[in-house]
Amino acid sequence: MTYFVHDSSYVDEGAIIGEGTKIWHFSHIMSKAKIGKNCNIGQNVFIADNVILGDNCKVQNNVSVYEGVIIGDSVFIGPSVVFTNVKKPRSFVSQKGKYIKTMVERGVTLGANSTIICGVTISQYAFVGAGSIVTKNVPANTIVYGNPAQIIGPMVKTFREEL
Repeated sequence: MTYFVHDSSYVDEGAIIGEGTKIWHFSHIMSKAKIGKNCNIGQNVFIADNVILGDNCKVQNNVSVYEGVIIGDSVFIGPSVVFTNVKKPRSFVSQKGKYIKTMVERGVTLGANSTIICGVTISQYAFVGAGSIVTKNVPANTIVYGNPAQIIGPMVKTFREEL
């Protein structure tokens, strides 16, 4: 195995895990998930079928990434970030196979406890402030904050491109 999985975690057969990735305590990776190289998956993380997680991503503790979410390279997902994948969830109405796609592009930072409503694109190098609720697309290189998240200014790329 070219990646690390803590004894308390489950990686279902068929999941694709990139070289150098670390999966920590009590996490669960479903069979059709694809995780890139050199990722760090924190404690109590769930990654659903058909999720794509790029290279060099960091997923902090207590995050669930549901089907329909695609995450680019070098994305930081802060603790307790929430993704949704349906607009009108109801326990008595099955919506399997009707999940709405959400895109998180290269270099994005999602602050702790932010909520990402399905169907949006968060463009490259954007920064979502802690506790924000993203209800519409976020342009590249911007900082958004609040409920609902609003653009509060530009964001500069502050790390090396080769990451």
